[in-house]
Amino acid sequence: MSYVPSTPAERQEMLSAVGLKDWRELYRDVPPQMLLTKPLNIPHAMSELEASRAMQALAAQNTQFSLILRGAGAYDHYIPSIVKSVPAKEEFLTAYTPYQAEMSQGVLQSIFEYQTMICELTGMDVSNASVYDGATAAAEAAAACRDRKRRVTLISGAVNPDTIETVRTYCYGTNDELRVIPVKDGKTDPDALNELLTEDVSAVIVQQPNFFGLLEDAEALGEIAHAGGAQYVMSCNPIALGILKTPRECGADLAVGEGQPLGLPLGFGGPYLGYMAATKAMMRKLPGRIVGETTDSNGQRAYVLSLQAREQHIRREKASSNICSNEALCALTAAVYLSVMGPNGLAEAARQCMAKAHYLCEQLTKLPGVERVHSGDYFHEFVTTLPKREQVLAALEAEGILGGLPVEGGVLWCATEKAEKAALDRAVEIVKEVLAK
Repeated sequence: MSYVPSTPAERQEMLSAVGLKDWRELYRDVPPQMLLTKPLNIPHAMSELEASRAMQALAAQNTQFSLILRGAGAYDHYIPSIVKSVPAKEEFLTAYTPYQAEMSQGVLQSIFEYQTMICELTGMDVSNASVYDGATAAAEAAAACRDRKRRVTLISGAVNPDTIETVRTYCYGTNDELRVIPVKDGKTDPDALNELLTEDVSAVIVQQPNFFGLLEDAEALGEIAHAGGAQYVMSCNPIALGILKTPRECGADLAVGEGQPLGLPLGFGGPYLGYMAATKAMMRKLPGRIVGETTDSNGQRAYVLSLQAREQHIRREKASSNICSNEALCALTAAVYLSVMGPNGLAEAARQCMAKAHYLCEQLTKLPGVERVHSGDYFHEFVTTLPKREQVLAALEAEGILGGLPVEGGVLWCATEKAEKAALDRAVEIVKEVLAK
C-alpha cells in the first residue's frame, strides 16, 4: 500500500508557481555531500496481505505465558472486555491534546470523571489529569514539595528502584539532593528516617505496598515526616487501595502511583499512567492539567481546564514542571476500569490478589531451602530464598510460566486474581521437581 499526496502534473505546477523546474532546485543551497543520492536500503513496499503476514510472523516470535508470577511495578490483571472497547472509539482514540480545550467537552468530561475516581480511591481533595507513569508522578511530587529553604528529598530504599532513579534524575536536573532512607527487614526504618530529617528536608516518599510487597506502617511514617516539617508523599498500588487505608487516612499530603493495574495491559512496558492527587493545600503545586466542572451561559453543565499553575507555558521560567499534557487515553481506560469494577469489584480483586499470593507463599515455603526473606504483612508480592534459582526460573519458563523477579537474596514473587489454584499448584510442582534433582 502507498500514499500519493499529489500527481506528477500537480507537483510540476507547484514548482512552476515558485519559478523552479525540478524538485532538486529546492535544495540547491544544501551542500551536495549532505544530500542522499543513493536509494535507501529498506525493504520494498508490501501489500496489505503481505504486511499482515509479516506482522503475524513477528508476533509469533513472542512468548505468551499462561501464568505470570512476576510484578515489581507492572501487573497482569484481568481486564473486562468493555474496558478495551470504550477507549477504542475513534472519537477518543484519534483525539490529540485539546489545545482549544473547551471545544472538546467529551474528552474533558472523561478526564473529570477520572480525576473524581482517583480522589475517591485516594481520599484526597484534588487530582490532576495524570502524568506519564508512576515514577514520573513520584518525581513530580518531590518537586511540588520543595521551596527555597528545603531542597532535600528523602525516599525509602523500599521504593521501586526505577522510581528512585527517576527521582534522582529529577533532583540532578534541578541541583537538589536525594537521600535514601535505609531499609530494615524489607521496610522503611523509622529510626533512620528520624535521623535523616533535617531542616532542609522538603518531602518524604514511601511506597505502599513497598517494592518487596510488604505493608509499611504508613501512618507512623507520616507522623515522623510531619514532625520534621516535611511533606509526606505516598506512592500506592491502586488495586491495593481497594482494601487498604487511603493515603489521606495515613496523613499523606500527596498520593501518587502507577496506574497500569487499572485496566492497562502489560504492553511491553507502556504506555502507562501516573496518577497524582493532593490535599487542597497542595492543589496549586500539582503539575499539568486539572479539569473542573462549571456551567455555560445557558446554565448547562460544562467542563473547563480550571487550573494549570505549574505548566511551563503559563509560568515559564518560574514553573517547577515541564509537564503540560497528560496520558488522556490511559486515564480514560482507568476510568472505564474503575467504573466497571466499582468499589466492591475493586475490593474483590484486591482480596483475591492477596489470598492467592499468600497461598503461593505457603506452598513454596514448604519446599526444602525455600524460605520467606522478610517478616510482616504483605499484599500480593513477597520475597523468598530459592536454591538453583536460574534452573528453577528456566524450568518454569519452559512450561509457559514466567517466574518471579530475581532480586538480592532470592526471588520476588507475585500473584494476581488471574492466577488459578491449579496453575499455582503446577508452578510449585515444577519448583519442587527442580529442587529434588
